[in-house]
Amino acid sequence: MPRRHMHMAGADGAALGAALRELRTRLGVPGAFPAEVLAEAEGAAAAPRLPAEDATDIPLFTIDPPASVDLDQAMHLAKRPAGGYRVHYAIADVAAFVTPGGALDTEARRRVTTLYFPDGRVPLHPPVLSEGAASLLPDQARPALLWRLDLDADGRVETTDVRRAVVRSRARLDYEAVQKAIDTGTAEPALALLKEVGALREALETARGGISLNVPEQEVVARDGSYGLVYRAPLPADGWNAQISLMTGMAAADLMLASGTGILRTLPAAPDGAVGRLRRAAQALRIDWPHHVPYAALVRSLDPRIPAHAAFLQECTALLRGAGYTVFTGGERPEHAVHAAVAAPYTHCTAPLRRLVDRYAGELCVAAAAGVAAPGWAREALTTLPHEMREGTRLANSVERECVDLVEAAVLKDRVGETFEATVIDVEERDPQDGTVHLEDPAVVGRVKSPAGPLPLGDRIRVRLTQADPGTAKILFAPA
Repeated sequence: MPRRHMHMAGADGAALGAALRELRTRLGVPGAFPAEVLAEAEGAAAAPRLPAEDATDIPLFTIDPPASVDLDQAMHLAKRPAGGYRVHYAIADVAAFVTPGGALDTEARRRVTTLYFPDGRVPLHPPVLSEGAASLLPDQARPALLWRLDLDADGRVETTDVRRAVVRSRARLDYEAVQKAIDTGTAEPALALLKEVGALREALETARGGISLNVPEQEVVARDGSYGLVYRAPLPADGWNAQISLMTGMAAADLMLASGTGILRTLPAAPDGAVGRLRRAAQALRIDWPHHVPYAALVRSLDPRIPAHAAFLQECTALLRGAGYTVFTGGERPEHAVHAAVAAPYTHCTAPLRRLVDRYAGELCVAAAAGVAAPGWAREALTTLPHEMREGTRLANSVERECVDLVEAAVLKDRVGETFEATVIDVEERDPQDGTVHLEDPAVVGRVKSPAGPLPLGDRIRVRLTQADPGTAKILFAPA
């Protein structure tokens, strides 16, 4: 889970763009694709390995941000005649284009994941695939892994199947349009069911003790010839859509566990110290957290449109930092098979255009559903996948963390010496003169050092900006 989602929205990015290019170089971010990779991608795009099954009669639709063209998932929801629901969920079949051991495969294993910068992304696969031939764009026949999940009336999965099929999406939707259509009652029946099924899945998540963090998205916007930062709070439709992906990841984990071979996304329970730190942050932000209220229940009560709640949700992502990948073979269930935030076994399998491990998990699931052995290339990769994903995720986290710092410095670079209203949301235990403040405007969380004495945890104070240098990607405040 990234600290913050962030993207540019109409800002004059000349100065910031230069700093971001320097950041790419400093972090060793992959550059252009090698010529042999691009050539292989062009060939694969022209002649993919298409499955025999034709499922283009299913009127699938995608839900993504408006500018997205790397579309991994498409869905269709329907009521079953005997009660319950049927969810079709198509996932882009990257294996239809990537030959194991080839140049594309080698490059993808080097890149591991798509990297997101405020001014653009560094893709896992060449755009001719990720934004073209492999993307589930509307009105295009595409190879896919087609999941069919039959649910009971309460939204519980009763049966699972996944197989290769050619699919065709009918519409590319965005979250705001989906929310408006559902709220106004103008949504087509399949889309209207997204709210119904999503709400049922959210209720099941609550019952099993899982939690989804509605972390606000931070946008960099043009403001009076400079930069500004604002939050975009997730819509209910974001959550309903995420529940479909989450349900598929849980079903995939169950399939692999039943087959005895697979790779899970796991997360241990948060240590007491981490929860204690969150309690201090809640107190600092004036969020009422009675001791008898579980962490998951508190998070579900928060409104990300409220600045204090948004800041707390950002702090909550710290509990997700111990996530990793657990491989199992030979039919033995792994000792640690649960993702603590999901509160169930879970795997990554729904974003193969943007994340390496999903291609392998999908392949293992297709084999498990068919009752056959997975191909050798997928099984052999399991020995190195956790390490590859760990290193790739570490780079992605560094990119996200450094981008936040750099953009905040760019936003504030012309305001050194100014004072701001802020709340002290954290104080270092070893040095109570060093801590963190949350500004009300702009939407910034930054470091504060107090030369005069300990910082007042939880107090609203005025702070003076003493440093904002995009070159060092750091901001610093002092009590005013």
